[in-house]
Formats: sequence, structure tokens, C-alpha cells
Amino acid sequence: METRRFGFGHRRPEGPVGSRGVAAAAIHVDARGSIAELAFGRKAVVEPHVNPNSAWFVVIEGGGFVRVGDETARVFAGEAVLWPAGIPHGASTDVSEMRAIVVEFAGPDDAAVRGILDGVALALGPGPVEPGDGRLTTDGPDPGYDPSHGEPR
Repeated sequence: METRRFGFGHRRPEGPVGSRGVAAAAIHVDARGSIAELAFGRKAVVEPHVNPNSAWFVVIEGGGFVRVGDETARVFAGEAVLWPAGIPHGASTDVSEMRAIVVEFAGPDDAAVRGILDGVALALGPGPVEPGDGRLTTDGPDPGYDPSHGEPR
């Protein structure tokens, strides 16, 4: 079993390049990507920057602001924001503190299979996927259901 320590007492006070009031602790780094903890004090900032790799900014405590491109949004513990490769991104706090885990993926983006990961069916054959003919049931038992035929239809 391998254990990595991070959090209070294990962070570098300087944080990522272009940051103020942020401390960081590397949890894992290899050719596949990296995982780091970022601890933001009040009025802290990671200046907008561009990275060649995609990353997830996962807020685990407190809250603040995250910027992706021209958009800025408030984030809270329990929320994750995608930082796409090649798009300027950053984060900051105002009156609160925030802790986040940043998971960065090395190599090319997996956009070709992202639809499957998002729960969207991709066309796998030569033609498009046809929509189903679904409907909501009415209140009460289905008038066409015959228990002698097995499973309800």
C-alpha cells in the first residue's frame, strides 16, 4: 500500500506559477498526468493561464471563483470544473478560503469517446441512431398487460 500525504504541513507556500495566496502539494506526477491539492487563502488567485493538457478543478472545501475562457463562475465544495486544454483558465477567492484537487491528464484529449462518458449514445454504424418510441404510462395498471405473458411490456 502506498500513501501520499498532502494538506496542512505538506504544501509548498509558493503554489502554481502566477499565483498569490495559494499553497500546493503534489500528490502524484507521472507521464499520464498529475494530481495536486491547492489551498487558497482569502483574496488568493491563480492567474489565468493556458495548459496543453485538460484538467479537472475539484473543489473539496470552501468556495471561490473559477474562470474558463471569458466565463467566470462561483464554485463551492462538491463541484468540479473542467479546464480544457488550450483555453485560458484560473481560480480565485474573495472573502472565503477554498481547497481543491486538480487532476491533470497528459496526452491528447479523448473527445472522440466523450459522448459515451457523458451518457450520450454515439452512432457506431453507418447510419444514425433512430429515436425510440417511448411514452409515459397512465395512472393505474397498463390495460394491455396480461400477467400470463410474463414480464410487463
